[in-house]
Amino acid sequence: MDETKSRLLDELPEPLVKPGPSVETGRPRAAPEATAEVIRPGRPESECEEGSRVILPHGLDTPSDASSDLELAGSAADDLQALQSSSKLNVRVPHSARVWNYWLGGKDNFPVDRKVGDQICEVFPDMALTARADRAFLCRAVRYLAGEARVDQFLDIGTGLPTADNTHEVAQRVAPQSRIVYVDNDPLVLAHARALLTSSPQGVTDYLDADLHEPDTIIAGAAKTLDLTRPVAVMLLGIAHFILDDDEAQAIVQRLMDAVPPGSYLVINHATTEITPEATSAGIAHWNQFGEPEMTARSPRQIAGFFQGLELLEPGVVSCSRWRPDPSPRGEPAEVDEFCAVARKPDATCSPNSGA
Repeated sequence: MDETKSRLLDELPEPLVKPGPSVETGRPRAAPEATAEVIRPGRPESECEEGSRVILPHGLDTPSDASSDLELAGSAADDLQALQSSSKLNVRVPHSARVWNYWLGGKDNFPVDRKVGDQICEVFPDMALTARADRAFLCRAVRYLAGEARVDQFLDIGTGLPTADNTHEVAQRVAPQSRIVYVDNDPLVLAHARALLTSSPQGVTDYLDADLHEPDTIIAGAAKTLDLTRPVAVMLLGIAHFILDDDEAQAIVQRLMDAVPPGSYLVINHATTEITPEATSAGIAHWNQFGEPEMTARSPRQIAGFFQGLELLEPGVVSCSRWRPDPSPRGEPAEVDEFCAVARKPDATCSPNSGA
């Protein structure tokens, strides 16, 4: 499959235009013309600290700080150099973590990732906006969990490459004692692990090289750092849509939540085709033809199914830009085709809500 995708990718024309985000809500946007303004995915500004400038998901400002620009040193740099010279890193086929890193303005990507990233932005102009709204949701959800919900343990599965405001940074700004386990199985993410594994003196950050298809391995590895008798926030951000089989995806989420006690939380965001169905479907089809791993969209009702037996927090299953957005003078943010929710595992005597 790698060879086929590489050959197909070589035959692609260069993108005519790198479109920016639409400010329209819920309406497909016409394909950009070649004369349109050229806008590449820029770097998101941190919006997680109280009082910081909030630009997502409205703007395309370029920040001056992004942890994806880390200069690796010592053994971490040696790991990266060894990886680049090995066969583990396939730079001829785009990978989701690297393309996502590009859309967020990071540097940990290759020409093949940028080429397909730009191609997807041509058929799905709101892609960069969606990536940033996804990151903004992570910030708000973690800030709520570490603050108001008083959760100080996080299992972040599908870590991706370092960028601005990773889970441990957001959590430990609110609760410095927070313990975070990152889970991913991408070799480039693993090479950056030592750079990513920074923590407040009071907290702990760890990294687990594992696959979401193997939840028991994840649970066993996480138990070495997290106390699974205390509440844990299980975070599946932008990863469940890579589990193509509905029953398998449901079973994986259920197994993870079975392993954590009452008072734990589940956080998911997932690709949909609710807002701009034609553009989003075209973007997913393009990705599945040229990128890895393949993905699928699910409806809000299907996404709500992942939270069966849990207590959904308000506002339920919504576009991730609409989950408790920070106040903005520009009004309610545009919806994007990533829907999300946060839910609590109830106490044994509670009757959970199963609807959105």
